[in-house]
Order: sequence, then structure tokens, then C-alpha cells
Amino acid sequence: MKRILLPTDFSDNAFKAITYALRVFENMECTFYLFHTYNPPVYEVEYLLLHPSDFGLGDEYLENSQTKLIELQRSLEEQFKNPKHKFLIHTAFNSFLNEVLDTVENESIDYVVMGTKGATGAREILLGTNTVHVIKRVMRPVIAVPPNYEYEAPKEILFPTDYEIEYPKGKFEPLLEIAEQHRSRINVMHVSTGYELTKNQKEHQQSLKKLLGSTALFHDLPSDDVIHAINTFHTQENINLLVMVQNKHTFFERLFIEPVIKKIGFHITLPFMVIPHL
Repeated sequence: MKRILLPTDFSDNAFKAITYALRVFENMECTFYLFHTYNPPVYEVEYLLLHPSDFGLGDEYLENSQTKLIELQRSLEEQFKNPKHKFLIHTAFNSFLNEVLDTVENESIDYVVMGTKGATGAREILLGTNTVHVIKRVMRPVIAVPPNYEYEAPKEILFPTDYEIEYPKGKFEPLLEIAEQHRSRINVMHVSTGYELTKNQKEHQQSLKKLLGSTALFHDLPSDDVIHAINTFHTQENINLLVMVQNKHTFFERLFIEPVIKKIGFHITLPFMVIPHL
């Protein structure tokens, strides 16, 4: 039974991300946590010292959040009618990130699926602040779904890599199980830096080939900006899902992950999954 956290601010983007999750995992037994946090505006210093209910605000916001989550749950159950799926609602008076971190830990969450922007996301903000924080802090795979994305099954998956890190099987289970469910092809893409692969890179490449087996095709591309290479490959090969690894301890994050996270919302119009630090 997979346990999947679905944060929502009740925006259209959040709803798209939720429906994406229900379709990607439609053949798996899943419990989905419809998740919302509320944080009433503070008008009095005393509000910080007392419980929200002392002002009558906490109950009002709690009731509103619960009502909207229940309505969302009923709508999803009516629309999808999947006996393999069940829903729980979770609402809390807390900061968004802290509550996500607590819930992921307390409920043994396997995935977080969310939109790349919220209801108030400005056009110039490529990724919503909440999405960036979740990707950086949550030690679970995060799938981010861009606005207005029309669902396509992840038949063609793109996994760019510089072969600088090891690939333990346990951390790649999320990618492998999605690929297995959808009979996907995993396109492993390496963009040349103008130098031959080092001994370690070659070893990591071989271990990745062994791990992915016949589900993968390996592509070595000439020297290029990695963002441009991703966009070109995505367009030419009709990629449905981009998968990345976040890693703190090599130059990988500085040269690859950070630019992608900052620019992906503008350049890429397909969902992407970030696997946490290996």
C-alpha cells in the first residue's frame, strides 16, 4: 500500500497535480492524504501568545479547511471511482513546510505529489516557494506537476545524469516501480563536458546499466548547456516524465540540480520527479 501526500491550496494547479497522482498510481493500492494547512493572519500581538481558538479564528479556519477537503474528497471519489484508492484528509494550523515534514515522518509517506505553483504564483516565479522547500527538505520522492498539464502516461522517462554519484537500488525503487507500472522506457542522458568519463563515472555508468536493465536506453550527447539539452531531447523524443536526483555532496547539485530547479518551471512543461539525496 503506497502512502501519497497530496498538498492542496484548492487552486486549479493543485487539482491538476492531484488528478495526475491518481492516474499515475491508478493500478496501485494507495492511501492518498489530501493535505492543507492554514495560518490565519495575525492582527494582535496577543495572538502569538494564545491559542487561535481564543480569538475564534482557529475554529473558523479549521472548519473551512475541513469542509473544502471533504468536498475535494467527494469530487475525486465521484470522478475516479477506483476501489484501489482511499482518501484521508489532513488539515492543521501550522506552517506548510513544518506540517509536510511532520506528516511525511508520522505517516510513513512514500511520495509527495504537488503543483509547481500555487493560487497566487506570479508569472515571474518559476517554482512556487512551497515546491522548492519541499524538494529541498523532504526525504521522499517529490513529483511536481506544472500548470495546465494535460495527463500523459509516463511511457517515456528522461533521467539526465553526470555519473558522478552511485546509484543504490533502494533509492531508485520509486522510478523503477513507476516504469514497471507503465511499461516505460527510461532514457538515461549524459551531456559531455568535453572530457572522457573518469574511472568512477564509468563504474557508476555500469552499475546504472545493471540496475535499469532492458528498460533503459543510454544517450551520450555532445557538449551543451544541460537545460538546452533537456529541452531539445524532451521535444524530439516526446518525454512524459523528467526524473532528477538531488545530491548535496558533489558538484552535481551546484551545476545541475539548482539550475534545473530554478528554470524548470519556465522551460519544461512536463512533470518532474526529484529523488532525494542518495
